[in-house]
Amino acid sequence: MIEELREKFNREFTQEKYLKHLEYIGKGGPKIGFRVAETPVFGPKILKERLLEACDEITESLCAADFKKNTEMAMTQNKITNHNEGDHTTFLQMDFAVTLDEKGELFPSLIEVQGFPSLYFFQAHLDDSFKKNFNLPANLNSRLGGLGKKEFIEKLRKIIVGDSDPKNVVLLDLYPEKQNTAIDFYYTQKHLGIKILCITKVIKRGKKLSYKDDDGNEIKIERIYNRLVQDELEGHPDLKIPFTFNDEIDAVWVGNPSWFFRIGKYVLPQIKSKYLPECFYLNEFKEYPKDLHNYVLKPIYSFASSGVNLHIKPEDLDALPNKANYILQKKVKYEPIIKTPNQLAICEIRMLMLWEKDAARPVIVNNLARLSKGEIMGVKFNNDHDWVGGSVVFFED
Repeated sequence: MIEELREKFNREFTQEKYLKHLEYIGKGGPKIGFRVAETPVFGPKILKERLLEACDEITESLCAADFKKNTEMAMTQNKITNHNEGDHTTFLQMDFAVTLDEKGELFPSLIEVQGFPSLYFFQAHLDDSFKKNFNLPANLNSRLGGLGKKEFIEKLRKIIVGDSDPKNVVLLDLYPEKQNTAIDFYYTQKHLGIKILCITKVIKRGKKLSYKDDDGNEIKIERIYNRLVQDELEGHPDLKIPFTFNDEIDAVWVGNPSWFFRIGKYVLPQIKSKYLPECFYLNEFKEYPKDLHNYVLKPIYSFASSGVNLHIKPEDLDALPNKANYILQKKVKYEPIIKTPNQLAICEIRMLMLWEKDAARPVIVNNLARLSKGEIMGVKFNNDHDWVGGSVVFFED
């Protein structure tokens, strides 16, 4: 999008550089479970300024005094009891489609917001690799919060590990070695020294949790860096797990599970911002909009684009068993603006944010970009294309 940088990058790109890039970010870790794009995104000043303004506006809604009251239904619908969830989420992500406004200028349109961790550690290495292997200008930066890489990692260490011994802190997921995000788990462990643990391996005695280390010693769990997604657990109905999100436990959730439900698709219709396309709870319609083709149907509690319907028919809505679990969101036109060797690509940008315990507001610490040439955004929907997949946006300082 910064024309000069785009032309130079495309002109100097080689497959050899790309392979070195993949080798650098994957070295020592598990297989990367998603496609990594050949290119970063070069974000101009107007996009940077609008993203910052958008995040600020949307944060206002999340800081409202009645926010918890207004999102309690999300807890009720999922039968979630809050235990020590705190005043706000710890991890916050905002996903924006890159579109054009009426003047033809770049405009970020909010697609989704999440109170759940993202690829914080992997993105730090992706940033490094692009700069190292493609010789990018030194004045480019992906971390809008002004943090250097070391400061960024230390902030994450303070939030995730806190005052505990790293061995008493676990990154918890279901079959973490099989997750597409396993490469991020690897970097998390590499930087923080914490244990990557499957929930099925947790030992529970009363409220106390522990795990066995490689030598068979039982180690107390004091803090849980939560990467579990509820609908994935529900996808294994016969799975035997030692505890649930509703259990009172003698451990601190770093990323309390309740925020996954409070801050997600459920909250979109409640957010007020010019950067959010019109969004409605499906069960509030007495009559469906006549222009259904201009809307996207989204299950409120699904993850990673599961169940999204881009081509809605009235009979699709009639067939839904529980309309309270869906939203209709006005479609936006992703603008194909990323020049690649064969065709233009569209782009979505995730702003990675952290909200420390006693802070009044979250801060932006990095970003994640996804490039697509398909109808649905997301790396798993673009496996037949090149110059698509996971990436990062570099802004000029």
